[in-house]
Amino acid sequence: MPTDPAEHLEVIHHEGYDPAINSLFVPAIKVHRGLPVYISGVTAAPVYHDHPHIPEEFDRIPLDAEAQATLAFEHLDQALDAAGCRRQDLVALTRFLVDVEGDQDVINRIQGDWLGGHLPTSTTVEISRLATDARLRLEIQAVAIAAD
Repeated sequence: MPTDPAEHLEVIHHEGYDPAINSLFVPAIKVHRGLPVYISGVTAAPVYHDHPHIPEEFDRIPLDAEAQATLAFEHLDQALDAAGCRRQDLVALTRFLVDVEGDQDVINRIQGDWLGGHLPTSTTVEISRLATDARLRLEIQAVAIAAD
């Protein structure tokens, strides 16, 4: 597996790019080679849980956005590791938040620390609630490119 993500991924910028702007995403990433890995949405809830949902399975989930984001990114790490990928192999994140105004800054901080300087493409959407449990505040869906 390449140690440098630039070996199979290329960040694309367009007119108006200013490296002085603090951003958590890039406009585009071109994939030169590798295999796509599609990661289902992860939350602070256990990845493997019963369907239909049993509310008691989610009673241990912390209620604050910071702790939930930390757990969600840990779960994303598990999926990446299982697929033979690293954080630097991420090309797209879609984040679903139930309270953008209240939670986005703390989630951005956790995400920025977790990514360690790597910037995938990203979209954030505010929704009324997540399907798994009403206590959840964040879900992250991702696409990575596994180096061939």
